[in-house]
Amino acid sequence: MTLDEADKTGLIREAYRIEGIGATECRSIFIDWALKLPPGVSSTKAIKVLLAEYAAKAENHPMTYVLKSGLKSPPTPRRRGGRKGRLPRA
Repeated sequence: MTLDEADKTGLIREAYRIEGIGATECRSIFIDWALKLPPGVSSTKAIKVLLAEYAAKAENHPMTYVLKSGLKSPPTPRRRGGRKGRLPRA
């Protein structure tokens, strides 16, 4: 996968260019980027391409942190209640 395929709209590239951008803005840009990925494109592969391009040059940039967080597996969902949770156990 190429950098152009990973960031077709240039959202991530531009995020790295914005002076003084914070983590909140980076997360918002990341969500926009993820929603614009074409069907069939692996977000994991795209994130790895983006990190390879930008992380070494901007190790402490908030977008680098957001991209690295995007590689982590989501937490396992847990039951949050409902009728079954309120019934006595047999």
